[in-house]
Amino acid sequence: MFPTTLFHIPQNLMLLLDRSAIDRLKPLWAQATGMPIVASENTATIALVLVAVGILGWGFYRARPFGKLGILAWLQSVALMSPWLLFFGLFAAGIYLNLVAVLLLLVASTGLYIYLGRQLRKAASDAVLPRPDAAEVKSQSDAFSAPDSQGTPGPETIKIVTSSPANKESEIIPVPVEDLKTIKGIFGIDTFFATETIPYQDGVILKGNLRGDPEQVHSRLTASLEERLNDRYRLFLVENQDDKPVVIILPSTNDPQPTTVSQKILAVVLLLATIATSLETGGLLLGFDFFNSPTRYLEVLPIAVGIWAVLGSGEIARRVLANRYKVGLSWPFFIPTLQIGCFGAIDRFESLLPNRKVLFDIAFAGSAAGGIVSLLMLVTGLLLSHPGSLFQIPAEFFKGSVLVGTLAKVVLGSALQQQIVDVHPLVVIGWLGLVITAINLMPAGQLDGGRIVQAIYGRKIASRTTLATFVVLAIVSLVNPLALYWAIVILILQRNLERPSLNELTEPDDARAALGLLALFLMIAALLPLTPALAGRLGIGN
Repeated sequence: MFPTTLFHIPQNLMLLLDRSAIDRLKPLWAQATGMPIVASENTATIALVLVAVGILGWGFYRARPFGKLGILAWLQSVALMSPWLLFFGLFAAGIYLNLVAVLLLLVASTGLYIYLGRQLRKAASDAVLPRPDAAEVKSQSDAFSAPDSQGTPGPETIKIVTSSPANKESEIIPVPVEDLKTIKGIFGIDTFFATETIPYQDGVILKGNLRGDPEQVHSRLTASLEERLNDRYRLFLVENQDDKPVVIILPSTNDPQPTTVSQKILAVVLLLATIATSLETGGLLLGFDFFNSPTRYLEVLPIAVGIWAVLGSGEIARRVLANRYKVGLSWPFFIPTLQIGCFGAIDRFESLLPNRKVLFDIAFAGSAAGGIVSLLMLVTGLLLSHPGSLFQIPAEFFKGSVLVGTLAKVVLGSALQQQIVDVHPLVVIGWLGLVITAINLMPAGQLDGGRIVQAIYGRKIASRTTLATFVVLAIVSLVNPLALYWAIVILILQRNLERPSLNELTEPDDARAALGLLALFLMIAALLPLTPALAGRLGIGN
């Protein structure tokens, strides 16, 4: 796959057997991959575990007032977090769990999560929903049908008095009166019992009581709204700040807009820049500056193609899922970088998402495809590695990732005890692909990881994980400038959460939650370096 003639390995990457040569190679690797060898990761690991324990404690405090339902929901969170919490807690203590033990933990965690989910749904179904009394039914009926002398709804149905005591003027709802009457006509005591109408942007918020399964109620209300007002309005079923269901009606003119011509031009420019930086990354890995020697493109082309395969597989997977759900995606806006070729791509949704399950599937599909391609290249490269392979790298570099170091130990075995390890080029390409995928799985903003967290846990938790990710990146940037660069990219381009889906109340199922947990676990394992003690136990380096 990689002809020998395409890889001219420079002298500083071949047969470097002395310690000073290894030390000289470290800056080159750090510049190329952004993954320096750091010897003091225990503090970061312990801090990560303490943050997770703090989140669980805060969750228990929030869950207690909700009784049995709250405790069951909290236990589900414990079940999801316990495998990696145990893994990294033991990791900080210098105790290593092998892959079989980690896999058993994940299987047990998934089974417990599914069991608790069934118990939670059973407990929720046993709770009797309050039914409206006669006075409540009559008040809603009067609100729908009581016209004034001109035949329009009474003032109380289209005007809301502001809460400010200094201003008692009424605010007119920005929805035509006839449309508002039609909108209110879709509600009922068996779907959503509306009790209050509040102006919001170009539409209205209807507060009230949900009467039934959120997914079925949203489907019925949406179908009724489309039947009466065609495609003029969108109906959102979301939670307000008090965690109570509300309905938001907005005109369809507020839908996401398609990609403009100028944005498409920008996407093309970023694509070309990404191609150039991918070639430069290949040059850095081979020990020369591609921009100064463009005629050597055949040498760097296989590495660049490997990076493009990771990026392309993720984009294809996202678009296949988006087409399946009839969701529009913008052109991909790649983020070029000299260190690893590309940070990934920004894909903006050009249509509203029907529910959080769709958000999860599209986000997970892209990272899963890129991660699988990267992992296959890494494992294949390790299997093809032998004495005399094209790349010779210090064994210490395998300490830069828990995931890569563990896989390398399983495949290469005692070869990692040597100072220099001969590896196939696919090892380096697969490692770069895993870094790109893991960076996009960070739980922040509109990254794949941020979308996954938002889909599973909701917008409040996603906001907090975004802030936590910024804090972690700021700390890591003290030892790795790549983290600071990525934090700036997120802050400027992708800090905001995705807009709410049409049905924000229906959560993804247990299987999706388990897959999301696995993705976040692998993200941490790919980016977190091995501690010296654990690397010594694995026999990596001297």
